[in-house]
Amino acid sequence: MSASRVAWHARWVMPIAAPPLRDAAVVVENGRIAWVGPSAEATAAHHEQLGEAVLLPGLVNAHTHLELTGLRGFLEGLPFGDWLRALTLARRDVLSDDDLLDASRHGVAEALRAGITTLADCSASGAPLRALVDAGVRGRVYLETFGPDPRQCDTALRALREGVDRLQRDASALVSVGVSPHAPYTVSEALFAAVAAYAHDAQLPIATHVAESRAESQFVRDGAGPFAERLRVRDIPVRATDASPIALLERTGLLGPSTLLIHAIHVSPDDIARIATHGATIVHCPISNAKLGQGIAPVGALRAAGVPLGLGSDSVASNDAMDLVQEARQAVLLQSLATETPDALSAHEALVLATAGGARALGLPSGLGTLSVGAPADLAAFRLDAPEAHPRHDPAVTLVHVLGAGRRAALTMVDGRVLVRDGELVHHDPTVAERVDDAAARIRAWWGREGAH
Repeated sequence: MSASRVAWHARWVMPIAAPPLRDAAVVVENGRIAWVGPSAEATAAHHEQLGEAVLLPGLVNAHTHLELTGLRGFLEGLPFGDWLRALTLARRDVLSDDDLLDASRHGVAEALRAGITTLADCSASGAPLRALVDAGVRGRVYLETFGPDPRQCDTALRALREGVDRLQRDASALVSVGVSPHAPYTVSEALFAAVAAYAHDAQLPIATHVAESRAESQFVRDGAGPFAERLRVRDIPVRATDASPIALLERTGLLGPSTLLIHAIHVSPDDIARIATHGATIVHCPISNAKLGQGIAPVGALRAAGVPLGLGSDSVASNDAMDLVQEARQAVLLQSLATETPDALSAHEALVLATAGGARALGLPSGLGTLSVGAPADLAAFRLDAPEAHPRHDPAVTLVHVLGAGRRAALTMVDGRVLVRDGELVHHDPTVAERVDDAAARIRAWWGREGAH
């Protein structure tokens, strides 16, 4: 028997691809799941007892902005357009490349403590790629491009190509590279079409923020509203471009099976049909959507149309925390509220979105996000022995609705490597948090100067 064969035992095991198992174990060997079943039947060279815990696949956070971790709690109460402008200026005027890397490392550490083993990040700098690779986390970095003026198209595309080439040199077996034309109000039609062609030729996955706000829909449909006004002040021509942001993506060639649509809140039945027809996928960010007052995505209609759906936290600048279990809870509650139907999305279904759903939305290897034999050994465990966790009728309900925000993982494993034990990182640099605090102090000083906002 291989000395690397380890059985992880827990009160509950949630394979996701199968019903929960009581008093069960997951056997890991050479970075893969070798067996799942009753604890009494597990054979291994070494046995680890997690006790009163639920063991499930590592959580998949399908949308983050790790380099913005230092902006947590900074832009409270601003309307979306002002929030976006302040965030962009703070990143440009205050934060150095080292600051962005520190913020990314800090965000990855937070993710691991929350049982997140895969992150899909949108980044203007590319700094999160190094943070993910160094931490041994699974993920993808979508390099962002901006350019609302069609005259910027060639320059923006050239910079994107160069940035992707640079990042791909530093990618790893666990961390890949994609591209992200940011959003319809920051990317011209010409640039959308150019990025779509480039990504197709280079076989790169795409992510884009779309159908996030009513103002965005007004901008695309009518060439009007706050986004149009901001561009006209900059002497950038604006006109109505299509029936909806999703229709715009379809026309410019951006919709496809390798395209991840971020938010997709304001989508019509016709939009949903377009998304399903082209095989695009969606990441749902319920807490960020709610905090910025953007609305509730039609999760039920999207699922009914067969659109692959994952969960994302978005940046902590619009969420304040990276806690995918609480993201699942918010998704459940908001769907019940929107449909006036209890459990329109159940706790079990929300955990599927947070694991296998996210993996599928990102086009990751088969089996990822499940505890299936042969799948990569990405695991997370959460303790169930808190006083408030009694009685425990259903481990999914207990995990999603009872345990509460901020509960750290008892175990986080990526590709068979243990990265978190008992809520603590196996490898931890406490100076990173100190440097993030220093950068935050510089942001506050910048914000307080006359004219900064």
